[in-house]
Amino acid sequence: MAKRQFKTESRKMLDMMINSVYTNKEIFLRELISNASDAIDKRYFRSLTNPSLGLGREEYGITIDVDKDSRTITITDNGCGMTDKELNDNLGTIAKSGSGEFKSDNKDDNISIIGQFGVGFYSAFMVSRRITVTTRALESDTAYLWESEGVDGYTVTETEKAQPGTVIVMYLKDDSENENYSEFLDGYRIQELVRKYSDYIRYPIRMDMETTRPVENADDSDDKAPKYETVMETRTLNSMVPLWHRKAADVTEEEYSNFYKSHFYDSEAPVRTIHSRMEGSVEYEMLLFIPKNAPYNYHSKDYEKGLQLYCNGVMIMEKCSDLLPDYFNFVRGVVDSSDLTLNISRETLQQNYQVRTIAKSIEKKIKNELMKLQKEDREKYEEFFKAFGTQLKFGVYNDFGIHKDVLKDLLVFRCTSGERYITLKEYTEAMPEAQSEIYYAFADTAELAAALPRTQAVTSKGYDVLLLSDDIDEFALSAIESYSDKKFRNVTSGELDLSSQEEKDSVKKANEENSSMLTLMQETLGDKVKAVRFSSSLGDNPVSLSSEGYISAEMARILSRMPGNEAFAHADTALEININHKLKDSLVKLYDEDKEKLGLYTKILYAQARQISGLEIENPVELSNMICQLMV
Repeated sequence: MAKRQFKTESRKMLDMMINSVYTNKEIFLRELISNASDAIDKRYFRSLTNPSLGLGREEYGITIDVDKDSRTITITDNGCGMTDKELNDNLGTIAKSGSGEFKSDNKDDNISIIGQFGVGFYSAFMVSRRITVTTRALESDTAYLWESEGVDGYTVTETEKAQPGTVIVMYLKDDSENENYSEFLDGYRIQELVRKYSDYIRYPIRMDMETTRPVENADDSDDKAPKYETVMETRTLNSMVPLWHRKAADVTEEEYSNFYKSHFYDSEAPVRTIHSRMEGSVEYEMLLFIPKNAPYNYHSKDYEKGLQLYCNGVMIMEKCSDLLPDYFNFVRGVVDSSDLTLNISRETLQQNYQVRTIAKSIEKKIKNELMKLQKEDREKYEEFFKAFGTQLKFGVYNDFGIHKDVLKDLLVFRCTSGERYITLKEYTEAMPEAQSEIYYAFADTAELAAALPRTQAVTSKGYDVLLLSDDIDEFALSAIESYSDKKFRNVTSGELDLSSQEEKDSVKKANEENSSMLTLMQETLGDKVKAVRFSSSLGDNPVSLSSEGYISAEMARILSRMPGNEAFAHADTALEININHKLKDSLVKLYDEDKEKLGLYTKILYAQARQISGLEIENPVELSNMICQLMV
């Protein structure tokens, strides 16, 4: 028979389909198995109205045969098969999908057809130099043989086939310096690909595989070691029923845990499992897991977020990042939907409302489950937060705080009122009536933050203080701005005012009476501080630093460690001296008697204030020399 040309596509078009549409050669097996599954689905659907066309449910299946000698892979199904016209339409016209037409012609919610574009078959040419398709349609006594070597066209001839269905034989290309096509002739490699991409195809995928077994009745009188023989064994490669297709009430915690550990390579059970089916404009099933601990590469550039994406049990993407916001990037799991609009290669999604709808629903579901965990098991939640709290806080701060309302109730903090973590809601509900702001202190550790002079001054008034020690903490609170109409206030802020009117009057009077001395001390420190002043808000501590602007000294310290932020890494501070400390009288006396020594005291006090605030001492050698100078 004369060779027929592909109807509407040029050599360039077919080359693009074979070499450009798909980026990963191994997916050819997924595409052909999906086509076989669709063919069986069509036969099963037609048998519902014409039982004579059908088989017993257990008789349907897909078989894979590998012949290393002839370098062939054969995929056989007992589906609906194709007529001569269907062969020409479906395999002679690239991008014409018989499955797509079938789904359009049969509006039935129970039809789950995977194929949509009709190009999946041609992915086989990525690894094949020649392909033959032997097929016989239902209700037809004639079978046909389709043959092609790719862009040169194809032939269709009549042939013999006993039963309806399709047999595809791929003759693999020879290996080259850059390509190893022989890997697909290894049975265990085929098994790996089936489990990776097609594990949840609803029909059994069978293949004969070599296995060893003890030889029965072997005469081992001379050799007591057991004897083994190599035999071929037919194995079902796929599990067929996804865990997420089962009702949540029918799945045990152990089954969830085993699934999570085996699929996502974690040694510990997840802290929370989310299993649900969503219905509406987009229908899908999700099985998500919140890990207990961060994976080893979580904080490296190698870590990739994303959920496994399936379409009717066929894996489309290993990690679909569009389904998870960055601040929930630790969540692992699968999403399965038949409503997705896939791109032509199924390897990536088109950006459309379906993806956005699913992603928004997933975000809401994750937050709700975390809130439940926070209320139902605080100890587990705190363990989770230690592992992933920084990511949540970064999500609050990132994108100019646009996601703060989603995340702020998930945050927990250490505080001065006890060892347990508290939420912002719990903090504000416990605030005394006289308290107007939410107070926080920042240092390298919660213990150092609790020891700050200003922290002690606030707690002496009966107010709780949030103790921050993570670099992102203060930035996150600045993005939230307020909670329950209560603004956040850094205890080191110069605007902190907890003094009584009598104390305020006393401080004002002391600053006015000693203004010349304080000005001299400020000039001694130069541009290191904006002012030197007395304060009544330091408790028992002699000195402290307070922040004068939006950026605190702690924020400036963090920004200074980030390349490119040097211009912003500056905080205006003031050196505060405790008006109730004996140090005040010593300074006043020195101003009258020894202004040079007052300068030494000023520099030493400034260094001490930096140290108390958790900041680096700018010149330790100079500080040591000044202390020694006062001692001699």
